[in-house]
Amino acid sequence: MYLGVLLYRAKSWVRHLLTARNTGGHGIHSPYLFELVRMILHDKNSYYAWEKIESVREQLLHDEREIAYVDYGSGAKVSGEMSKRRVCDVAQNSLETKKYAQILARLVGWLGNETSARKGLDIVELGTSLGVTTAYMASMDSRNRVVTFEGCPAVAEMAKANWDTLEISNIACQLGKITADNLQKIERVDLAFIDANHTYEGTREYFHVLAEKTHEKSVIVIDDIHYNAEMEKAWRAICDDARVSSTIDLYQMGMVFFDKHYWKRNYKIRL
Repeated sequence: MYLGVLLYRAKSWVRHLLTARNTGGHGIHSPYLFELVRMILHDKNSYYAWEKIESVREQLLHDEREIAYVDYGSGAKVSGEMSKRRVCDVAQNSLETKKYAQILARLVGWLGNETSARKGLDIVELGTSLGVTTAYMASMDSRNRVVTFEGCPAVAEMAKANWDTLEISNIACQLGKITADNLQKIERVDLAFIDANHTYEGTREYFHVLAEKTHEKSVIVIDDIHYNAEMEKAWRAICDDARVSSTIDLYQMGMVFFDKHYWKRNYKIRL
């Protein structure tokens, strides 16, 4: 990670510590969001599939094989730049942490309970990486349908191998650069996780397209909202979007809600 990024994130973390609250949900005016914070952000219970997923993560973190890595994100000097990278380095730099991957998994479980009349959720992930976070979301209910987008063929193949190892079969991986045209093919979004192209324009474009596919109980989660100035700018614009009712800033990621019964509030929570 570049020194400039590290310094920026250090400053943004201090700002978050000074302005965020750690109240166990107190101070959140919506009863629904209050219960969500209690049951998702502060739940310490585990799930039977998580130990296996973490075992896969550990193997990836020690895998020194080299792969042909294609980068379409903000880290590339030129979109589609190719280089050789070790699997362990890709895992170290791109995998969601255990803590936040499990928050996403609990959110999937929560939304599944809230939409119990439907047969599974429609989940979209932008930025598959090695498939660990994808596995967390897909493992919560085999009826859920997970569509994930990944630009690097070698990384996508490793992700698919990991899902085979974990015996998870409800994931469809779309290979190639993520574009608005590709996202337009999605019909419905119950949950979306955006972890790709950490730029203002890219994040705003992804959010705009996916927000058109949501309903009042949908949630869009955006990773690395304080990664750099562009991501913070994109997060502020999303918070101000007229379609958005409430947001929760966890520093590492932000949750976006669309239910108009919620008060228009932007909460900051320190975990």
